Amino acid sequence: MREALAAHARQELPNESCGLLVLRDRVAERYEPGRNAADSPYRFELEVDPDLWFLEDEGYELAVVHSHVSAPPRPSRTDVENVGLWQGRPYLIYSVASDELACWAIADGSIEPLALG
Repeated sequence: MREALAAHARQELPNESCGLLVLRDRVAERYEPGRNAADSPYRFELEVDPDLWFLEDEGYELAVVHSHVSAPPRPSRTDVENVGLWQGRPYLIYSVASDELACWAIADGSIEPLALG
């Protein structure tokens, strides 16, 4: 899955990529690539198949994944300000420049690292 999201991020350059990681009991089962409706190298607006949102009704947890083109895999000010639906949930960032993946929880302006398993 890591390679799938990394390949997606490289494919979307020069813009940020975005998608969903589908989890069960905090274990990733698959990566679902999305579309960055913002078409921007600095921010993302996630668009995915609407049916994916119903996976939560089936006991799955959804985590957002997006790339940073040249920045480290740490939430930017834009990420924190636009966390919206993803507040307090796993928020993954892949850095294309450094080939690093990190996971965070962002809530009320606070940023906490989460372990990747």
